[in-house]
This record gives sequence, structure tokens and C-alpha cells, in this order.
Amino acid sequence: MAGGMIHILATGTSRGIGAAIIDALDRPDVRIAGQGTSSGIPADFADPAAPGQLWDAALAKLGAIDVLINNAGVFEANPIDREDIEWSAAWERTMRINLTAAAELSRRAVRHWQARGTGGRIVNIASRAAHRGDSPAHWHYAAAKAGMVAMTKTIARGYAAEGILAFAICPGFTMTGMADEYLASRGGEKLLADIPLGRVAMPEEVAEMARWLALEAPASMTGAVLDVNGASYVR
Repeated sequence: MAGGMIHILATGTSRGIGAAIIDALDRPDVRIAGQGTSSGIPADFADPAAPGQLWDAALAKLGAIDVLINNAGVFEANPIDREDIEWSAAWERTMRINLTAAAELSRRAVRHWQARGTGGRIVNIASRAAHRGDSPAHWHYAAAKAGMVAMTKTIARGYAAEGILAFAICPGFTMTGMADEYLASRGGEKLLADIPLGRVAMPEEVAEMARWLALEAPASMTGAVLDVNGASYVR
């Protein structure tokens, strides 16, 4: 993207990858509205009304939105031996926060750009789990991230002619609070042995990819799904 001020809405910006994305986009030609209790507009995506409220608040703050970065997500264990009602509730919660909220924001973004007659960009932070699955306690997480990848491709194919582009990033383990807990639960060093690079990704590495896709990636890349996992999964 070139010329003029670029207005960006990014979700899940209070910590980890989202906070790193805010830092990566700290430049004079970018105005950004973040979503998070400490760094931006509060919005709890467990509430079905929250994505729409966030969109409206960000639009009022920025005046227009040129780029949407869907990063918000939860990573909560959901063992299959839980009570039925608990397992289903946990499934629905992860789907709503990790996938449905992103879909609702993406829908608003596409309609916003169509109404303005301008293009725009969506950058979805998915996961390696979309391709290789996750632990037996995380069916819901893997399914939500696979859905995000499929949604990205669908948007890219459906609206490219209108200048509306969509990309996805699939990190493996990243040094955030969520990953720290998971690494500890899986034996730490043993899990690192599965990563040829020998370490997990840093939030700044994922953020740099998000920054590039949001601002610089060529239009012909629309629909691309980029991996950042230290070669722990290649395809």
C-alpha cells in the first residue's frame, strides 16, 4: 500500500503477538486502533455483540479502516473426558473467540470497502495447528485455526477483483504467555526437539510478517498462507 495515511484495526493487542504487531506498525503514516483491555478498545469476544461494537468504535476513532488484522484468540485445554455440557461449552467459546469474531469483523471490513469503492487488506493470524493439528485437548483450537485459513482463501478468491486482499500467517510455537504454558505442559525441551531451528518463534518475527502483509505485500500474493514455525511443519 502506498500514499496517504493507513488506518488499521488489530485485535488481541494487549500482549504477545498483538502487542508486537502494534510496535511493528508504529510509523508516521499508520494510525492503528487496537483491541484489548490494556492497549486499546475493550472488547470481550466471548460476547457475540463485541465484534460489532469494536468495529463501530474503531471506525469512529479512525474515520476509515484500510487493514484488518485478526489476531485475538484463546488457547484453553478441553479434554475429551469432561462432562458433555462443559466440553461443548468450551468448544463454542473457542470457536466464537478464535473464528466467529474474526469472521464477523472480516464481513464488516469487506462491506466497508465495497461501500467505499476502495480495496483493503485482511491479515489473519492462524496457526500451524491448522495444518498439522494440535494436542488431544485442543481439537477446538486446531479446528478454529483451520477455519480461519479456509476463510482467508475464500475471501481472497471472492473479492480480489475489488482490490480486497486476504492473507494468513501460521505461527508454530511463539514465545507468548499461551505458548509458555503449553511448552511447560508438554515437557519443554522435548518439544523443542521437534523444531529444527532449535527455538520457538519470537512475537517480533510474526509481527514483522503481519506488518509486511498489511502494508507491502504485492497484490498477487492474495490468498497466501505463510508459515513461521522453524521448519517444524513444512508443506
